[in-house]
Amino acid sequence: MIIDYKTIELFGQTLFTWITVKTPMKETFPMPDNEACFAYILDVQNQPLHTAESILAHPGQVVLSKCGHYVSAQIRGSLEPKTIELPEGKVSSLIVHFNKKTLRELYGRDFPPFVQDLRQPCTHHMVQMAASKLIKNYFESVATHFEFKETISEAILIIKLKEILFILSKTKNSEEISTILSSIFSERTFTFKEIIEANLHRVKRVEDLAMLCNLSLSSFKRAFKKNYQMTPGHFLVVKKLEKVAQMLELSDENITSIGYQCGFSSPSNLSKVFKAKYGKSPKQYKKDLINK
Repeated sequence: MIIDYKTIELFGQTLFTWITVKTPMKETFPMPDNEACFAYILDVQNQPLHTAESILAHPGQVVLSKCGHYVSAQIRGSLEPKTIELPEGKVSSLIVHFNKKTLRELYGRDFPPFVQDLRQPCTHHMVQMAASKLIKNYFESVATHFEFKETISEAILIIKLKEILFILSKTKNSEEISTILSSIFSERTFTFKEIIEANLHRVKRVEDLAMLCNLSLSSFKRAFKKNYQMTPGHFLVVKKLEKVAQMLELSDENITSIGYQCGFSSPSNLSKVFKAKYGKSPKQYKKDLINK
């Protein structure tokens, strides 16, 4: 449940959000999909954000995500697999919204120097790091504006937005950050298939692919079936098996290691599905390649 929720707007769009939630929670809170979000963890009690991505909630941690809905799901604890039982906890965060409409009004077509127009879909969707002293000081100043609303003006908010963009451009993760922010500025739009193909081997779960396409899970499954004539779960298994087969041909690594790298939970699981597709075990497949 939402314990506290406050926002500050610029040009009619949310620029800052201060939110405290009791986790895990099923309900959503307003978080546009078509923007990147930079979340600063103010306080946390007993709550991981996303164990599948090794993202843990600690005070002073920051997470930049390409999709606002993704940040919302992290904070709510709803990115966890259904098999994981999360303890009750609480997360308090300050969030900067990089909304495309706001950025366009601020910069027009003069992109900031660290932003480039994308030629392919963004494959860096999330960056986690410990907040630097500059970032901590920045969010302390943002918190002050929530406390003293009389200090807020359009001119100050414009300065604050440009300030965080400049700070992010100077961090050690600037390449990944630049890619995420570039995806917001970019004029290029990408097809459903282009997004899927670009992220196929980086994303492990169907739910995460749906979020990256800014679609609900049910809408994503319908769009996927229309584009690929199979379910996304089946498609992911087929593509993982193709990668295993390719690595068996090109790599000297052992089969168990290859299986784990390609996302299979155990050698027995790999052997079962591999044999169903190729008619032989990975070991026999490798042996036949050697004897050719």
